Amino acid sequence: MVSLSSLWLPIVLAAVGVFIASSIVHMVLPFHRNDFRKLPAEDEIMDALRRHAIPPGDYIMPFCTSPAEMKAPEYQAKWKRGPAMVATFWKTGEMNMGAQLGQWFVFCIVVSLFAAYLASRALPVGASYLDVSQMASTTAFLGYSMAHWSDAIWYKRSMKTVAKNSIDGLVYGLITGGFFGWLWPAA
Repeated sequence: MVSLSSLWLPIVLAAVGVFIASSIVHMVLPFHRNDFRKLPAEDEIMDALRRHAIPPGDYIMPFCTSPAEMKAPEYQAKWKRGPAMVATFWKTGEMNMGAQLGQWFVFCIVVSLFAAYLASRALPVGASYLDVSQMASTTAFLGYSMAHWSDAIWYKRSMKTVAKNSIDGLVYGLITGGFFGWLWPAA
């Protein structure tokens, strides 16, 4: 068994590698540029919503509080009339992605920690590059990708976007596995 403390370098380097790769994927390559679409009459819709000063948070429309209410004719009529949607409202004002980038890096560290934990429990000191890379890559892929699929099921996220996010997760998993395979403790 390999100690987690001996894997601090691949944990950090994998997180840095994924952070850099994700920055390239999202800011340089055109891969994700059409993940979202513009609402028709965007300005009118924004003006209408702005009047209500909606606090940041997650919302669903039409909203109901119980399964019984969901069966009520009034709710059913709202659903049929539409529009139906799930929306996340952000804090308005100056746009600053610093906090989100910091949270993303922490998330990358957490995924790398899980990859390290599973690999350290399953593989011995001196394990082959391929064995280590497969274990760490698979774990990281799961951490970066699988939640997107439940978003497609429950929140109707675009399957195309979910597939692209899964491809991202595969790339991030391979980067993670590469660092772990390269820096795995030798016998």
